[in-house]
Amino acid sequence: MFEFLSYEFMQNAIFGAILISIACGIIGTLSVINKMSFIAGGVAHGSYGGIGIAFFLGLAPLQSAGVFAIILGLVIAFVSLKNQERTDSVIGAIWAFGMAVGIIFIDLSPGYSGDLMSYLFGSILAVSGSDLVFISLIDLIFIIFAVFFYAQICAVSFDSEFAALRGVRVKFLYYTMTTLIALCVVISIEIVGLILVIALLTIPPFIAEKFSPNLAVMMILSSIIAAIFCVSGLAVSYKFNLSSGAAIILIATICFFGLNLIKSK
Repeated sequence: MFEFLSYEFMQNAIFGAILISIACGIIGTLSVINKMSFIAGGVAHGSYGGIGIAFFLGLAPLQSAGVFAIILGLVIAFVSLKNQERTDSVIGAIWAFGMAVGIIFIDLSPGYSGDLMSYLFGSILAVSGSDLVFISLIDLIFIIFAVFFYAQICAVSFDSEFAALRGVRVKFLYYTMTTLIALCVVISIEIVGLILVIALLTIPPFIAEKFSPNLAVMMILSSIIAAIFCVSGLAVSYKFNLSSGAAIILIATICFFGLNLIKSK
């Protein structure tokens, strides 16, 4: 039944899924509580521009996508702080801009023959040992941020105006959270792809929020739920020869709507 665990690539995939779940649990909780989920979606799809530029210039796709995503995230943060009423329009424009830039540069890339589907829908079975080390380092950054700035995060998340009056550096935290969202999006691309990453960032926190008395518990529970979705999705994709990213998100959405249906009754 569990013979797939004997393969090294499956072991790497499971470890990668768990590490990504920690990242998405922490950052997803912050994005949901602070109503930044749409920002995460804009950064995720906009980062496709970085992938297209990487192919055109012969650079590493994920590193290029990371830089591009952080720049887009900071632009969104700047605009949203200046004019919150137009944030959704700016995010929509950046979303479209990033996708358009990516498509154009890929069209201009000579002799391009790469597999774009792996970036759109994930390729968790291709996770390597070096990827695991990199994701672990990013997880450590997220954990350190959550621990050291926990009180400030709580203050900003529930009343940013009052937090600013109390001396909390609201703008600094907002820019930092946006940057961390961009990093989380990039490391999640290989697991579920940029098309589906927004679901992994939002569904576990939405579920965890219903059972969490505070922000810390919500982060931990969200990470556990995301890990369950990822590992079970991997098992289903192996059993039925399906796309792992799509299987993970399908299980997550079924659980999400099922839970809401049960609670409504």
